[in-house]
Amino acid sequence: SRFRILVMGRANAGKTTILQRVCNTTDQPEIFNGKGEKVCMLCCFLETKSTFSYIQRGYHNIEDELVFKSNPGFVFHDSCGFEAGSEEQFDMMKKFVMDRAKSTKLDERIHAIWFCIPLNESHRMIMAAETKFFDNCDTGHVPVIVLATKADTLELDAFEQLEDQGLSVDDAVVEKLQKEMTENNVEKLKDWLGKTVFPPHGYLSLTGMQNEGADCTPLLTCTTHTLDEEGLQQLLISTQQSNLELCMEYAIIK
Repeated sequence: SRFRILVMGRANAGKTTILQRVCNTTDQPEIFNGKGEKVCMLCCFLETKSTFSYIQRGYHNIEDELVFKSNPGFVFHDSCGFEAGSEEQFDMMKKFVMDRAKSTKLDERIHAIWFCIPLNESHRMIMAAETKFFDNCDTGHVPVIVLATKADTLELDAFEQLEDQGLSVDDAVVEKLQKEMTENNVEKLKDWLGKTVFPPHGYLSLTGMQNEGADCTPLLTCTTHTLDEEGLQQLLISTQQSNLELCMEYAIIK
């Protein structure tokens, strides 16, 4: 009865913030091992003061479950580590994806994969790690959704571009150029990843995730639409707690 998501992407891609917004919290997640036992993180707290920053450094087991008290119906896994180029970490991640995607036990299966790619590094949005994943990992029926994160940071790029060109830099013009930059970068992602062996099932740019109470409707809707099983759609809809729009849409359709 829990919806399980594998979250992928390099450190500082905005993963923590997205999960907090989906679960409507600012707290850090609790971490459990495969046996349901809470993982002791005393050493990491002493070093980093943050459970999740410890996880983002790659010193963790991908099998560990990240659960927020505000919504224990969501279970997250973090793949961070293979992006640094470690062959061992990549093999561990691939085995996890293959095993969990094909598991006959519904509660152990991963139901969706969110692959975060930050737009604030437009010169290196796609690196060897991303290409390697989409060329080597067949996730089967488990949809992979590319989340283009940190689109908000393009506002400064838009402002500087307009200023350099001696053009108006009022809010409306900056916002329009920022939107164009975001759309262009997402199109680049689609072009690059569309040529891989196992391309993503969907793309979504996220904005405003740094704000408490940010609207997660597009993310939840996109994820629901990519699921090919009605049972999983209903599971996701029942797990998320605040999106009445999504509940109404599927209540009407069904």
